[in-house]
Amino acid sequence: MADEWSNTMPPDLDTIETLARAALTALPIPFAAAAQGVVLRVEDLADDAMLDDLGMDDPFSLTGLYDGIPLTEKSVMDQPTGPDVIWLFRRAILDEWVSRGDVTLADLVTHVVVHELAHHMGWSDADIARIDRWWE
Repeated sequence: MADEWSNTMPPDLDTIETLARAALTALPIPFAAAAQGVVLRVEDLADDAMLDDLGMDDPFSLTGLYDGIPLTEKSVMDQPTGPDVIWLFRRAILDEWVSRGDVTLADLVTHVVVHELAHHMGWSDADIARIDRWWE
């Protein structure tokens, strides 16, 4: 059994990005349209500045982050400060995937992408929780 894993490397940044892009491609049309203006970024872990902004200490507790102005708050009068970004954090995602042990990596990446896209659309965590009972 150990031999089959001896030459296997953990999923890299490109693999996580490929899974995330597949999740975006599979979205229903209304959500896919909202996702078109969002940049997807995959990093190993959230940096210290992101964690500080969120009041977090543990980078492994942050699998994804939406950085931008939700569609429900945008105005034509706003000057864009940059693109809206969905950040995915590979090592935190892998840590959760291994600790859960009951979902595929593709399903977990999809969940994180959809959760962050929901923030782009202006949904709160409570709104998302009513629709996506992921923890059950």
